[in-house]
Amino acid sequence: MTHPFPLKQLRFFLTAPAPCPYLPDRMERKLFTHLHALDGPELNDSLTQAGFRRSQNIVYRPACENCNACLSSRIDVAAFKPSRTQRRIMRKNKDLHRNIEPALASDEHYALLLRYVRSRHKDGGMDDMSYADYLGMIEDTTAHCMVCEYHAPDGRLLAVALVDQLTDGPSLVYSFFAPNEAKRSLGAFIILDHVRQAQNNGQDYVYLGYWVAGSKKMAYKSQYRPLEVLRTGGWVRLGEDQS
Repeated sequence: MTHPFPLKQLRFFLTAPAPCPYLPDRMERKLFTHLHALDGPELNDSLTQAGFRRSQNIVYRPACENCNACLSSRIDVAAFKPSRTQRRIMRKNKDLHRNIEPALASDEHYALLLRYVRSRHKDGGMDDMSYADYLGMIEDTTAHCMVCEYHAPDGRLLAVALVDQLTDGPSLVYSFFAPNEAKRSLGAFIILDHVRQAQNNGQDYVYLGYWVAGSKKMAYKSQYRPLEVLRTGGWVRLGEDQS
């Protein structure tokens, strides 16, 4: 993709070393820049395809000195074949109603997010998120971002996904769901449903963020095959021996 704003003219910054959240006894650094107000969606497209990830109005990628374990990952939608377990998850959640809206904050979403992080990611840095922080996470961006809601038949909000709409497919930025609905496997369902949406829309990929070799937190991504990862020479399929 040719971007109207030359990437070499962007101002990139490097963070100071900090403990790696994925691999023990390692330090991480990130290269980052800001999305521009006038061409945020196009710039987010180009940088995501180049291995960056978005958080609010910042796009970043790992720039660690002695480690390259973090690899951008995406599902090849056309070649994807769900496993038996994944087909079962889709059947379990076929009663859910999907609603896609512009990325706007809401009290209902915020309450669900707090329930989720306090149950699943306690002491992970988000369990005391204020409403102002949540508002920034949802609305502080110039990217083409949407919120995908999933409601139960009785109207209860069970899951929410914050999704960037790229030209070649959705990029899942962050998702959260009702922690008391473990039997539904809602985290997996959100990914599978976005694969289905991409297929219906004639798109090529679903972007999942970073897959990290050796990290239990990120191991689940290799279950969505074929999974492509971005290496030095370009996007390649993750080998069966590596997944």
